[in-house]
Amino acid sequence: MALGKQSVMDILDDTPDGEAIEGSAKPGTIRIILADSQAIYRVGIRKVFALEDDLRVVAQADSFENLRTAVGRYPTDVVLLEGSLLAGTTNAIPELLRTAPEVKLIVQAVGADESQTVELYRRGVRGIIPRTISPDLLVRCVRRIAAGETWIDNQSVNWVIEAYRAQAAALVSPRSQPRLSPKEMSIITCITQGKRNKEIAFQLGTTEQVIKNYLRKIYDKLGVSDRLELALYCLHNKIVQADLDEELVAQKVIHE
Repeated sequence: MALGKQSVMDILDDTPDGEAIEGSAKPGTIRIILADSQAIYRVGIRKVFALEDDLRVVAQADSFENLRTAVGRYPTDVVLLEGSLLAGTTNAIPELLRTAPEVKLIVQAVGADESQTVELYRRGVRGIIPRTISPDLLVRCVRRIAAGETWIDNQSVNWVIEAYRAQAAALVSPRSQPRLSPKEMSIITCITQGKRNKEIAFQLGTTEQVIKNYLRKIYDKLGVSDRLELALYCLHNKIVQADLDEELVAQKVIHE
């Protein structure tokens, strides 16, 4: 698809001959948006991905505003996002995920920061990588995250576990715990075992969408916001068997 006029977003000056990047992709191809303020970095990453048959850059953006436009316009599996583009934005990650709920976000960070790392994972980022990451490791990261995994190093795991453990402790209330149905208890048990929605649905003989609906109700009942918070809350309050190790459970849930 040729563009006679450059749009507000995706076809930037490093796109050869003004040609649109987006196009038909083979089934199974991982569609990627590159969001980075540095044209030279985008060029380098595109060259890395061009060597892989299953990776395709469908659009580029040099600002968060342009990224938001791109995500709404192009069917995308993974967004590779320069962390500094999030500076000065409010609720940027949830906003992107509302626009494209199935997209998976990878943030490139200059350095490790505990509070920022925890906040990014809590808001829905699936991976945080350094800008110095090797090409081979970057490709592996994109493939794993596209497959539904979370990419997280050991230091970040510990930060996230401690943050959620503190959150779970803060959620303790002297009030009686909400009543949970047998089906909800079964789902919670599966969550603490690190099972994905698809696996839970198969085990309980229902659909993945039904499991998602149940999880939303469970989150509302217990006042938690995600799977990890749910698991730690239920362990801390002995809603599930208390002899499970919190750190082991957190590792399973993070890597589900």
